Amino acid sequence: MKVVLQRSGNASVTVDGEVTGSIRKGYVLLVGITHDDTEQDADYIAKKVAGLRLWEDEEGKMNRSIDEVDGEILSVSQFTLYGDVRKGRRPSFIEAARPEKAEPIWNYFNKALREQGLKVETGVFGAMMDVSLVNDGPVTIIIESKK
Repeated sequence: MKVVLQRSGNASVTVDGEVTGSIRKGYVLLVGITHDDTEQDADYIAKKVAGLRLWEDEEGKMNRSIDEVDGEILSVSQFTLYGDVRKGRRPSFIEAARPEKAEPIWNYFNKALREQGLKVETGVFGAMMDVSLVNDGPVTIIIESKK
């Protein structure tokens, strides 16, 4: 499982002109799932996201977690994170899990984030989405459950 985390100010996801999720401050998570990912991978990343200290304290040091700043999550499924561009000019998505495998794990991941006490908004699995965000910092972190 691979997640690109972007610390953000206002962020939203729109599908067919309708906002399906929005946050005022927090993390936008682009979530990629591969064939052998399990609920344990989702639990690992959910705990990591909840515990990361990516927000500044009074001294300007990244020393606060998302719950300490009353932040929220915008979770967006993104199979293209497993796009392989090493050969040719068009990405191969063979490493991305099929929808019937990926969607339940993405839903479980969002539930695991909520169980960490986080407010979670989402995009729509498999839909063409417009994601809008203000990248704060910018702070962008890649989290993987396996190496």
